[in-house]
Amino acid sequence: MASKVVGLDIGTSGVRAAELTLGKSGATLERFGQVALPPGAVRDGEVVDADAVAEAVKQLWAQAKFSSNKVVVGVANQKVVVRQVDLPWLPTDELKKALAFQVQDFIPMPVEQAILDFHPLEEFTNDAGGRMLRVLLVAAARDMIDSALAAVSKAGLTPQMVDLTSFAVLRALVSMDHTGLDSLQAEALVDVGASVTNIVVHQGGVPRFVRILLMGGADITDAVAERLGVPLDQAESIKQESGMPAVPGLAESHPAIRAIEATGSAFVEEVRGSLDYFMAQPGAARIGRVILSGGGSRLNGLADRLSSATRLPVQPARPMSGLKLGKTGLSPDQLAYVEPMVAVPVGLAMGVSS
Repeated sequence: MASKVVGLDIGTSGVRAAELTLGKSGATLERFGQVALPPGAVRDGEVVDADAVAEAVKQLWAQAKFSSNKVVVGVANQKVVVRQVDLPWLPTDELKKALAFQVQDFIPMPVEQAILDFHPLEEFTNDAGGRMLRVLLVAAARDMIDSALAAVSKAGLTPQMVDLTSFAVLRALVSMDHTGLDSLQAEALVDVGASVTNIVVHQGGVPRFVRILLMGGADITDAVAERLGVPLDQAESIKQESGMPAVPGLAESHPAIRAIEATGSAFVEEVRGSLDYFMAQPGAARIGRVILSGGGSRLNGLADRLSSATRLPVQPARPMSGLKLGKTGLSPDQLAYVEPMVAVPVGLAMGVSS
């Protein structure tokens, strides 16, 4: 029986949500909408003003006319830690119960203040002959989760699940056939938000590396606004009209171009450094390409600069290519415009069936 679920992405600059119908024949995008947040309501991906966020979510539900109040909420910020760790093998249910006793040394927060989860990667035998399980360990600060859930509840919604935004990106962007990649290659997914960027490296749909950067498109906008002394909305327009220079370090007379270059180059270097770190790990697969999504990915020149820095092909994400389209209420042009921002809420909704 088909079921409807809504993925809710609480970003730094706005809230956005996607309603999917999940059935045996696949997923159908029924509705999508987004509403801007007042500055400061969410800081670096963390809800700091639950009332303001709740009001924006209420407005979003009224505008987009979602039919369900059941939501999956995504989190990604500095209070989330994702690490690859090796643990003594246990059946999944037993490992979940024992997790808090086994992982304190791996996370920078007391386990009693954290919500823990894991994504199994592979089993192996250690040098002593012991059966081991390699996992991606996820630890999220309980107070941060509580703040997000408080905002959702104040908006009159029922949270079904809290999910890591990085895993939502993976779910939404990994095609079933991995066209263009052989099974030995990895793929890097880079979802650029306003002030949080999710980097996920996977191999055949299995996550191998996750990094959450507290950088995004708003950093470049802020730099332009500060350099020119103009309001943020004007700085955003200037940024989009200008784009990133094609060549790093190019001498430009206009201060806006210099601001975009300096901040954009720092962002590109952070992404490149993250991918280099993954590829330096023992046994790491070679990355075959980078897939770019998120609202910040629309900046002209960013994909080319990222490709130049990483020496990898960079392609735009197509999260709607694997979806059927219902009566979304959006025109083809509107759907094309929002597609980069659909990955997270769509992936969150997909998590209910996984």
